[in-house]
Amino acid sequence: MPARPNILLIITDQQRGDCLGIDGHPVLQTPHLDALAAAGARFRRAYSACPLCMPARRTLMTGMSAASHGLVGNTSGVPLDHPTLAERLRDSGYQTHLVGKLHFFPVRRRYGFDSMDWSDGPYKGGGGDYTKFVEREAPPMPRVERAHGATTNSWVARPWHLEDRLHFTNWTTDRALEFLEKRDPTAPFFLKASYFHPHTPSTPPAYYFSHYMNQDLGEPHVGAHSRISEGPIPGLPVRSKRCALSYQQMKQLRAGYFGCIHHIDDQVGRLLEAVPRDTIIVFTSDHGEMLGDHQYFQKGRGFEGASRIPYLIKFPDEMKVEAGQVRDEPVELMDIMPTLLDAVGVDAPREMDGKSLLPLLRGKNRGWREFIHGEAAHRNAGTELEPDISNHFLTDGRRKFVWDSATGQEMFFNLENDPYELENLADQREHSSEVSHWRDQLIIKLRGREERFASGSALRAYGRTPPALVGETLRKYGKQGKGTGDK
Repeated sequence: MPARPNILLIITDQQRGDCLGIDGHPVLQTPHLDALAAAGARFRRAYSACPLCMPARRTLMTGMSAASHGLVGNTSGVPLDHPTLAERLRDSGYQTHLVGKLHFFPVRRRYGFDSMDWSDGPYKGGGGDYTKFVEREAPPMPRVERAHGATTNSWVARPWHLEDRLHFTNWTTDRALEFLEKRDPTAPFFLKASYFHPHTPSTPPAYYFSHYMNQDLGEPHVGAHSRISEGPIPGLPVRSKRCALSYQQMKQLRAGYFGCIHHIDDQVGRLLEAVPRDTIIVFTSDHGEMLGDHQYFQKGRGFEGASRIPYLIKFPDEMKVEAGQVRDEPVELMDIMPTLLDAVGVDAPREMDGKSLLPLLRGKNRGWREFIHGEAAHRNAGTELEPDISNHFLTDGRRKFVWDSATGQEMFFNLENDPYELENLADQREHSSEVSHWRDQLIIKLRGREERFASGSALRAYGRTPPALVGETLRKYGKQGKGTGDK
């Protein structure tokens, strides 16, 4: 039997789908990821179907939709009880290792990883092995990894305050390289390198921050359907999810965000140099970042900024998958696990909702899904500036239908003509039949759900944010969940 390929899964946190140089970004530099895309396959219409950290990461590691694994919001304390990608690979003889963020509960449970350098991020409670490393190596001070003053989920941005080697991004790369040096050479490996950034705090090393502050970074895209202010609103909380910021504040945020991605790209370059030739390499992100678009910040929305993600796959030459493919089929995170299991000949769990991408990449696209159904539910402050997240969306990459399941508001966009979703076509008479078609498709998707989103031939607005737990998960854990986490 020929040797099975190794697997390297690289995941960033909160990276937009348009934030790759090869995707045409006007200023951002990602040369190592661009080269990976050119040597493999790039999916231009890839989405996080539940664009929030915890449900998206559960989807990635189970191949299940958010509704199937039971979590549609950032609800802490809910165990994951479904088979994972790491478990399947470990049980078939792979040496499995995690570096960085996992964001499952309970923390430190291995979920199929033989070993872990675990840290959910540079913050209290989730710092794990990274926090221990920084406290050991950095100058002594309280919460040294956060001494820069920029907090998680804050729009405040500035350069990193310690040596580059102490940055979470460098630490993740160093630990991944250490695993590759020490691994068992007689077994194939599955390495998940999970970077915390460009998730806030937007604190790249000074070189990267300065590089982007010295450029024209453009302005956010804001449609009339979502604008809350024509000018900046002073006194906004630094964790506000609405972003009416001053020009300078917005530029700093964007410089920090782009700088974090550029920094990750350089570190990924280090990692790729050490990976054996017979390795399947996947690069993606759990969800995007609104980055001021439509005067929103963070994630969870059905807009492209929050839901579209980078999605690159490179196979070893021996697998005979054509290099340089650029695909426009709608794909999502739940397709990664079945693709990898298919590629290495491991049986997939019955629970999986995703589909292997290998037939697509080998020219067999008959029967592929017509569209993606996405959803997210998350309780914020429940105010005009901090509205709850409660939405569903359908998209085939060319059109998008968005429905707010709390208010009943509908939006419809022609992504081919309007990629930044500036014009809501939902109420325009000439698009009524098209909107009706997409609405009917969503009704079919939601019919029978316990939240009763669909009533007969109509969508039923909830009136408030529905629970972030659904189905069997709601019955099992609804009373013991710890509310909505926000990491």
